Amino acid sequence: MSAPQNTIAIVYDYDQTLSPNYMQEDALFPVFGINPEHFWRRCAELVKGQGYDNELAYMKVLLDCLEIDRPTNAQLRELGARLTFYKGLPELFAEFSALLPPEFAAHGITVEHYIVSSGLKELIEGSRLAPHVRKIFGCEFAVDAQGRIAFPKRVISHTQKTQFLFRINKGLLEMDQDVDDHMDPSVRPVPFSNMIYIGDGPTDVPCFTVMRRNGGHAIAVYNSADPTRSSFKKCYQLSIHADRVHNIAPSDFRAGSHLRLLLEEMVLEIGRRIIGHRLKDLDEGTGESPGF
Repeated sequence: MSAPQNTIAIVYDYDQTLSPNYMQEDALFPVFGINPEHFWRRCAELVKGQGYDNELAYMKVLLDCLEIDRPTNAQLRELGARLTFYKGLPELFAEFSALLPPEFAAHGITVEHYIVSSGLKELIEGSRLAPHVRKIFGCEFAVDAQGRIAFPKRVISHTQKTQFLFRINKGLLEMDQDVDDHMDPSVRPVPFSNMIYIGDGPTDVPCFTVMRRNGGHAIAVYNSADPTRSSFKKCYQLSIHADRVHNIAPSDFRAGSHLRLLLEEMVLEIGRRIIGHRLKDLDEGTGESPGF
């Protein structure tokens, strides 16, 4: 039996996509007195000089900087309240729900939001975005006997982020569920054609590629306030030269913005397609009564 497949999923990267700042700079550096320039320089040294993965490098340097001041995961979650976002967030989520036409509800069509980040999950869990998001995937720390963060527990690199697209696609949102198990496309709750992925640059290319290859939608966003234009140039390259995305837009999530118009139209188009397929299946499965 096939699944209803009436869920539309919008999946967001975090750093530079939902926020103009790296989450460490918003939530951790000011509280623990960490110098941003020194921190990122040390990360780069580990990556270039010692072959560290980017995500493991920042997690190690963070632990080194914190030393005896290492917080608990609960404290990290509290610090997530300090995270800042682009204009229109988190208002987008409530406004988006109100946008959906009545026929979507009649056919059980819903929109769910997910965040897949190489940043720290606990910080996002404590942010103002968390109540509006179905699931947050991010890097995590294990803790020591005193409950303080002590070692990387889960690391999500930019290539590993694609795993979580398949988790959403298959409805396997818990980490003890094996995403590699075979599942026929007809029973996957969120087909890729019902998914929209929003990212900001080259680190999102694997996710953009998965979406494009499987009939999903991909949007690259940029910071229009960036005086160097490097944020825009990354998106321009992804669209014009690399053909990774069809659409680019400024990271402005307010009603009436280019990005909101794109998202709204994509969701409406997906919903209408779902309804069209359902009505077609109903029509083809209904036979005429015999005449007398």
